[in-house]
Order: sequence, then C-alpha cells, then structure tokens
Amino acid sequence: MSLEAGSTQCRGLIEAKENLIQAMNSLGAIEDLDHIQKTLLDIYNELEQLHESRRIKESNNLN
Repeated sequence: MSLEAGSTQCRGLIEAKENLIQAMNSLGAIEDLDHIQKTLLDIYNELEQLHESRRIKESNNLN
C-alpha cells in the first residue's frame, strides 16, 4: 500500500484503488474483457472521488 498519512478510511480507499489497478492489469492481456475493464475503471474513479472528498474533509479538520 502507498505511504500516505490519513485516516483509516483513506487508507482503505487507497488499498481498494491499488487492488483495482492490479485487477485491471491482470485482465489487460485477456481479450474480450473491455466491458469488465470499463466497469473496474468506473469503480476506481468513484473511489478516487470518495478519497478526494475524504482528503478535503480531513484537511479542513486540521485547520
């Protein structure tokens, strides 16, 4: 997992995103899985938005 300070929620989101990247890389060489790759990417992007929201919230709590 990446080294990033933050809450348990942020660390969980980071781990989930990294696992999705690994899954996408594993499936990348298999033909006819574009629809699954797209779904995984959509999920990744949704997790990224949640993570950004958490970062902003936690940054505001520190100030």
